[in-house]
Amino acid sequence: MKLFIKKPIQQLMAASAETEKSLKRTLGVGSLIALGIGAIIGAGIFVRTAAAAGEHAGPAVTISFLIAAAGCALAGLCYAEFASMIPIAGSAYTYSYATMGEFIAWIIGWDLVLEYALGAATVSIGWSQYFNEFLSTFFNFHIPYQWTHSFFEVSNTTAGMYAAELGTRGLINLPAIFIVLVLTLLLIRGTAESALVNNIIVIVKVAIVLMIIGLGWSFINPAFHTPYMIPADAGTVKVSTGVVDYGDTFNHGWLGVLRGASVVFFAFIGFDAVSTAAQEAKNPQRDMPKGILISLVFCTALYILFSHVLTGLVSYKDFLIQGKEASVSYAIKTAMPGYGWLASFVTVSILAGFSSVILVMLMGQTRVFYTMSTDGLIPKVFSKLHPKFRTPYKSQWLFFVFVSLFAGFIPDKYVGDMVSIGTLFAFVLVCIGIFILRRTDPDIKRPFQTPAYMIVCPLGAVICLCMIASEGWENWARLIVWLLIGFIIYFGYSIKRSHVRHGKVEAAEDPINPKFME
Repeated sequence: MKLFIKKPIQQLMAASAETEKSLKRTLGVGSLIALGIGAIIGAGIFVRTAAAAGEHAGPAVTISFLIAAAGCALAGLCYAEFASMIPIAGSAYTYSYATMGEFIAWIIGWDLVLEYALGAATVSIGWSQYFNEFLSTFFNFHIPYQWTHSFFEVSNTTAGMYAAELGTRGLINLPAIFIVLVLTLLLIRGTAESALVNNIIVIVKVAIVLMIIGLGWSFINPAFHTPYMIPADAGTVKVSTGVVDYGDTFNHGWLGVLRGASVVFFAFIGFDAVSTAAQEAKNPQRDMPKGILISLVFCTALYILFSHVLTGLVSYKDFLIQGKEASVSYAIKTAMPGYGWLASFVTVSILAGFSSVILVMLMGQTRVFYTMSTDGLIPKVFSKLHPKFRTPYKSQWLFFVFVSLFAGFIPDKYVGDMVSIGTLFAFVLVCIGIFILRRTDPDIKRPFQTPAYMIVCPLGAVICLCMIASEGWENWARLIVWLLIGFIIYFGYSIKRSHVRHGKVEAAEDPINPKFME
């Protein structure tokens, strides 16, 4: 059956050449760095930071970021080598195909849906809550709870204009679906246009993060940083989806910090999204490593400073009770008197920032499936390009529907946790892939080489595996079910149509000649 048949790297390199049938190369190094920052700084810093601090790590969420950053840095070095060596769309899927064979490539390609599509869903849920904050702040109006939350959530808010909604059950998150629709339309219009919008948004949201760090530093209350880690006797907190018990193993102490690392790990997924744009980079061998590594280092520094300030403004328990998805605005309004204007500005900036994250995630997902489609593993519809814009527009529409189902009907906690475990799994395989390729094909031209690969690759895989191990059994169950669905598709459809398996040359559908692939 040849489950582990490999795709020749020479074939991958040939496929990376730009033609009228391929994705258009429009991105320079600046756009790639901005693409990474655009994806990284978003839900992770504005939503997942508060969630990790409130449920697992407390003020020690800064250490959680360091652990997550260490795993990402090691994996990032491996991604940079792959991206410079194989400058084609597909990210970890493509890399796995060349190093570990088709079956592993399928697993990682299917797994990347958890990272990109569900990542977009998670961020759109956060966008929805800040959009409601925006309407409340500037127009004294808010969308009712039932239209901004899933059916699995019940309001436990007892303050302010939302008091009447106590006990209200959600129905559908309409604003989350709306933003996914808008950005889908933008991506269909073109990558260059999307990158320009992203660059502008990145400048705005980096400026606001720096402003919060600078202005909020003097308002830090040392009492909120003591004890630095959540103690086992911290009690319980009632939240919209149940009860958080700090006595649980992964909700306090060092294990809580490790669990927090797996939660905030979501904040770093943007850097590998850069690699999905390799086939749209002008000079991928030179610029892809820069785009990946510079965006990762820059954002890590901001994360640590930001989380230190945020947890010093209010108690970590407040993030679960009052702040929730809009914790940053809540913290500013509560602990920084006279800076209400900053909270308002933050809300607007966060809306823009979240939009750029969703944009990059949606783009990354369709580029992975574009490559899988040209390999014959999934239907041709995913590689059909728009006649004018040369973007995979039908794939964008299909993923709009898929992402909207999760964004509209599933709470962000569950979707976000699925994203983290899926991404960590991808990182493990990328680290292993570089190690294998260095041993099996040492003479391949590598514009960028992972330093000390004998140490970096195994260590990166181990750190990511440790974070995976800290995930609850529910997340493991979801991952296993998702992979089982993928196995059914692979053995029922993909294995019979694989181009590599049957000796076909991969090609995307010609947007000018629809019968190109027939």
